[in-house]
Amino acid sequence: MTEVEAPVQAEEQPQESGVKRLLFNKWDLAEVEINDPGLARYVTLTSMIVPHSCGKLSQQQFAKSDMLIVERLINKIMLTEHNTGKKQVASKIVEKAFERVYKKTKTNPIQILVDAVANAGPREETVRLKYGGINVPKSVDTAPQRRVDAAVGFLATATYNGSHKSRRSASDVLADELIAAAKGDAKCFSVSKKEERERVAKAAR
Repeated sequence: MTEVEAPVQAEEQPQESGVKRLLFNKWDLAEVEINDPGLARYVTLTSMIVPHSCGKLSQQQFAKSDMLIVERLINKIMLTEHNTGKKQVASKIVEKAFERVYKKTKTNPIQILVDAVANAGPREETVRLKYGGINVPKSVDTAPQRRVDAAVGFLATATYNGSHKSRRSASDVLADELIAAAKGDAKCFSVSKKEERERVAKAAR
């Protein structure tokens, strides 16, 4: 009677399911919740260690919505006068701002950023329609992707305005702006700009 050979088992590969990929080796993206359902599709929280996609999404239309929201903020800050093309400088500004946010709030700073984007994105704005040679303002609902674009732009503009020709560093200004916007404070630049747009749109209904 011949012996039946036992099947040869392949070597077990080490599982990486328990390994967490932390942004900047500090912040867990899996903990972040998007409380605004309208922005869930356009606020991307991919698992990345370094927020740098190497321009992979730049050749596709509307592909910026698939980019990590932190990298989108870095890119907006990089477009300012003194940081043009300096990705590492902009990344350091955001990383230091996140550290300051965590020290002040004891909350994941990416969650603060997502809440700030939701509170700083205008829900209504105006367009100009032409009737018989006359431009008439008309109120329209803002698309979710445009809401995110506007909110990130407001945060970057507030960072530049608060740190330009000032003793305050850009990271400190950004941290304070994120905390205030996440709370919906109307005194901060980003939320005030959002309310200004909505106020003008309300008058054009």
